[in-house]
Amino acid sequence: MDRRQDVTDRIIDIEWRMFQKVPNIGGTAACQEDFKTFEINRAGQAMSWSDPTLESYLNDLTEAEAAERNLLTEKYARMMKSTSPEEYAGIQHLLPLLSFETLDLIDRIAEIVLKWDEALLDKYPYVLGRGRPLRSSDDTFDVTSVETYLRGELATYSLKTLQLYYENLLGQESEKVNGSEIAYSYTVKRYGFASLEEANARLGAGLDG
Repeated sequence: MDRRQDVTDRIIDIEWRMFQKVPNIGGTAACQEDFKTFEINRAGQAMSWSDPTLESYLNDLTEAEAAERNLLTEKYARMMKSTSPEEYAGIQHLLPLLSFETLDLIDRIAEIVLKWDEALLDKYPYVLGRGRPLRSSDDTFDVTSVETYLRGELATYSLKTLQLYYENLLGQESEKVNGSEIAYSYTVKRYGFASLEEANARLGAGLDG
C-alpha cells in the first residue's frame, strides 16, 4: 500500500470513530451505521487533496483524538449556526474560537469550492441535483447546504491544514482543474458508473445503476 492510500485510510478510520460518537437527537442516525457511504464520500474528497494537505489533516485528527476532542461533533455543531441558530447560541461557547486568519481562509476556500460546484451543477444537473443545495440561504432545520457543511468542516481544520488546502486549490485553479470534479468522478465510479457523463445521463433517464 502506498503512503497516500495509507494516510487516506487512517483519516477515514479516525473520522469514522469520531462519527460514531456524534450525539444525535433521537439516537444513532442511519448514516452513522452506513460505513460504505461514509468511506466513499470521504475517500472521494481525499482524491482531490495534495499529499501535504492529507498529511496535515491526519495530524489534526490524531492530535484531536489524543486530546479527546471530536472534530466531527464540532463540525456538526458549527453547522447549526445556519440550520438551528437558537440551539447554536446555546452551545457556541463550547466551541474553539476561530482566528481572523482562519475565518479569512475559510471564506477564500469556500468561494473556490462553491464556484466549482456551481459549474458542475450546470454540467451534471442530475448528479449534483440529487445532493445538498449549494448555498446556506437554502438551509432549513432538516436540510444542510454544501456551503454550510463545508464551512462547518473547514472550521475544524488547523491553520496549517487550511493554508495547505488553500494552496492546493490555487494550484488546481492555475491548472484549470476543478477539484470538486475529481471528487465526484471518483464517487460515481464507486457506485458503478463509468464517468460523470454516464451517471448524469442515466440518472436523468431514471436509471440509478
